[in-house]
Amino acid sequence: MLIAIHLLQNHAPSNLNRDDNNEPKDAIFGGVRRARISSQALKRSIRWSEHFRQPFEDRGLSHLLAMRTQLLPELVRERLADVELADAEKQAIIEAAERLGKGERAAGGANADETGAKDEKKGKRGRGKTTDSGGEEKVKTAQLMFLTTTDVDRLVERLSAIVRDKGAEALNNLKGDKLVAEIGEFEPHSVDIAMFGRMTTSSPFKDVEAAVQVAHAISTHAVEMEFDFYTAVDDISGEAGAGFIGDTAFNSATYYKYFSIDWEGLVKNLQGEAGIAATAVQALLKAAMFAIPSGKQNSFAAHNPPDLALVEVRTDKVPLSYANAFVKPVRTTPNLSLIEASARALQEYVAAINGMYGLQAQRAFLSSVPFELEGATRCNNLGELVNWLPLAAKE
Repeated sequence: MLIAIHLLQNHAPSNLNRDDNNEPKDAIFGGVRRARISSQALKRSIRWSEHFRQPFEDRGLSHLLAMRTQLLPELVRERLADVELADAEKQAIIEAAERLGKGERAAGGANADETGAKDEKKGKRGRGKTTDSGGEEKVKTAQLMFLTTTDVDRLVERLSAIVRDKGAEALNNLKGDKLVAEIGEFEPHSVDIAMFGRMTTSSPFKDVEAAVQVAHAISTHAVEMEFDFYTAVDDISGEAGAGFIGDTAFNSATYYKYFSIDWEGLVKNLQGEAGIAATAVQALLKAAMFAIPSGKQNSFAAHNPPDLALVEVRTDKVPLSYANAFVKPVRTTPNLSLIEASARALQEYVAAINGMYGLQAQRAFLSSVPFELEGATRCNNLGELVNWLPLAAKE
């Protein structure tokens, strides 16, 4: 079964997701330039939104929420504070954690063992270096890792056992795949890893195929970049003119957003816990409504929720994005706003593409603009839409 979330969301002037020039991301679609928000930005804003996290925190299930970090060695160091081991043994464990996640084969053909040897010659990342504030720089892994607190706890337990059984020197001599093989493999139990997946090379943290696919949000219409030239005035100097001048790129757009959830894949990734999976899907739906990337929000405050949300449940595993409803850019008319014109285009495309392929789905929607779909349930508020979802998913 697939659960799809389709959103139309209009943002006031903003720069929610910047490229390397600090300009709003964009893309060519249908032959014209569109505003774009990357799926990575959407997923992170969802993962860290209160609407996604609170249902689990309120039930004492915070351990099901993961973190993405390079600071695994520091997390290991914190956990070792109360462990009865010699300082040299603790240091061997921290350095072993640092050696994880280097990759099977580095650029130029060097394997993990060889890469580790080169790193040792160059000096450990962060060790002995100082930050701008004078403190010692924290020790990091080569890769960002998507981890749960349980992952870290189990790693500390396993590395401590190796040190006790074989000694610190033996652990120091384990590199690359040999180190990973000695530690073993850990199966994650986390809602956000189950949803968004995990891939970490040369580590005991098992890879997970994502059960949720997220599209880059694109505008339903052509967009042009605009620039805000601004000045800042010194409040106390008494001097005329600006104390600072600058410019900020921005745009305003109606976005189409699409999320596809593989229900069986999600339940499998959560070791069969369908109740946790249902809570995760409900949390994802709420978070998708309210979570907005934070780029330049202190300057633009474009806090605009979606005006239309369409949820579909399909028994046939045929994922279907409706982005092509907007391959011909919508336009405003004297009687239609961009949101209304986008809703009309979506309404027509959903009926046409599903009818053409004979695809069936249960549907419910929430809309502030005129929108109709034959057989779809109209919800009056978000609560009704969320409550409709688990009932449909269980059928």
